[in-house]
Amino acid sequence: MSLSDALSIAMSGLRTNQAAMSLVSSNVANAETPGYVRKTLNQVATDAGAFGSNVRSVGVNRELDQYIQAQLRTETSGAGYTSLRSNFLQQLQSLYGNPGSVGTLEDAFNKLTTAVQALSTSADSQSARIGVVNAANVLASQLNSMTQGIQTLRGAAENGISDSVNTANNLMSQIATINNQLSANPLGGTSTDASTAALLDQRDQYITQLSELMDIRVTTNGANQITVFTTSGVELVGNQAARLSFNAQGTVTPNTQWNTDPSKSNLGSVVISYTNGGSIDLTASGGIRSGKIAAYTELRDKSLVEAQNQLDQFAASLSSALSDKTTAGTAVTSGPQSGFDLNVADLKAGNVIHVTYTDTATNTQRQISIMRVDNASVLPLPNSATVDPNDRVVGIDFSGGIASVVAQLNTALGGSDLQFSGSGSTLTVLNSAGNSTVNAASVTTTQINLTNGSAELSLFTDSGSPYTGAIGATGSQITGFAGRLTVNNGLVADPSKLVLYSASTAAGDTTRSDFILSQLTTAKFQYSPASGVGSASAPFKGTLLSYMQQFTSSQGAAADAAAQLAGGQDVVLNTLQEKMSSTSGVNIDEEMAHLLSLQNSYSANARVMSTVNEMYKTLMQAI
Repeated sequence: MSLSDALSIAMSGLRTNQAAMSLVSSNVANAETPGYVRKTLNQVATDAGAFGSNVRSVGVNRELDQYIQAQLRTETSGAGYTSLRSNFLQQLQSLYGNPGSVGTLEDAFNKLTTAVQALSTSADSQSARIGVVNAANVLASQLNSMTQGIQTLRGAAENGISDSVNTANNLMSQIATINNQLSANPLGGTSTDASTAALLDQRDQYITQLSELMDIRVTTNGANQITVFTTSGVELVGNQAARLSFNAQGTVTPNTQWNTDPSKSNLGSVVISYTNGGSIDLTASGGIRSGKIAAYTELRDKSLVEAQNQLDQFAASLSSALSDKTTAGTAVTSGPQSGFDLNVADLKAGNVIHVTYTDTATNTQRQISIMRVDNASVLPLPNSATVDPNDRVVGIDFSGGIASVVAQLNTALGGSDLQFSGSGSTLTVLNSAGNSTVNAASVTTTQINLTNGSAELSLFTDSGSPYTGAIGATGSQITGFAGRLTVNNGLVADPSKLVLYSASTAAGDTTRSDFILSQLTTAKFQYSPASGVGSASAPFKGTLLSYMQQFTSSQGAAADAAAQLAGGQDVVLNTLQEKMSSTSGVNIDEEMAHLLSLQNSYSANARVMSTVNEMYKTLMQAI
């Protein structure tokens, strides 16, 4: 081996040592940098003739486990979804409070029943009467504040979607920029140059941040460029970034609902647009299935809407339980036909006529609910317009008088089963002889006059107006009713009407107070499955308190389940992060050990160069 060969080998070793030590230094300096992947030097041996070989560096390797990285992105999306959902449901649960605690909905309801019990004991007591009004005000205020709290959470979810979309657009733009900065890898395999490796680290960090917002899938080509899709297959970013938009609608109320029909929706949708002019409504198509955006959307449009529906159903049932009076029809016959006369004089928009008949051909009993509407634009009504999931709902526009009502009913229901006629304020329903039997018919009306001679009264109103469950052009009156529930101004001004239901009510008469107490404590009602309690096949029936306890406990259970799911997801995510750190992160001890090895190698190469230098000097002196 010539001295020049030895010098060349030693110099190549020193250069490689210097490059490797520089990487060790970079690794140690970035040990705590999020997203940094440990780098190692890619070394190759080159032939140096018969006496050995040189070594040279041909790039930098990123010690990245791509399988773990893909898993980590999936679980990051899951953690973003579960943690956000748990956080919101915990806040929702705080609105309900602990069962039995002071200041809760259950506490306010129990105090109202206690106050009514006191009134039944001392009907002539002015303080007992005022106590009922005050307790009713507390209950109404509790429902009002809970509604406000739920809508505040929905508004936060709407804003959260908007902020997430802005963040996602920025991340996708950064990913596309880095994609365009990268070119085909001239080194081949996993090796790359240091500047490219830094760009790849940065891009991976952006992708991880994007995965927290939505579920994504990443593909990589041979030029180190990637394409990001949602798991549903929608392309987000490649060499160009798509653009997400969100048409935030401002203030969120119970009446602001998202709808697949943009003309009917008054909440924002996430839409992705491409430079070629195409666009996809990701909210309508369900294109985002996990991550924070999916959680915000589900909370805004499902979980929190259901919570509001439960409060509204309770408020509606509470109001109707005290104000609605059901009057059975008077049996009549007309030749071979039989049925009932019904007095519809006091029927208001939202009030219902109930008809039960048996189809003799199939021996099947059917329930018909005829609901009064005063705006034909809302017709036809869905069967979900009443709390009974098994009835057939027929909306009838009463604005044209009884003749119009009869014509509409015979068109909708007349023929082989039922026949309708009427005059003045009387509606007659008869069976079709031989084809059906009308079993029962009744009219349910809302009592507005506080001294109408009956025990029923409108203790609660809809911001001063009667609650009848009316359905109009702007939707159903029940929507958001819990937020508008107020105590009847007539009772606030004159609490004696809690007892005096007619001009001739005797002193100490407890008819009305006993009725109120019975309706609040022992009467059982059916509740709409749309509230999330019960089902169409098995609707929930029970007292007002049992219904309240049912949806309160279901919300608590949902919050607990969400917290457990988020906790489990955190465990999975943390485990993957530890695996990623152990395989692709920087271990200071290992780097220091590597540094010592490099220093020893550096010293050895330096010693060879020093020896060669001395030998050259000796040769020069000999000459």
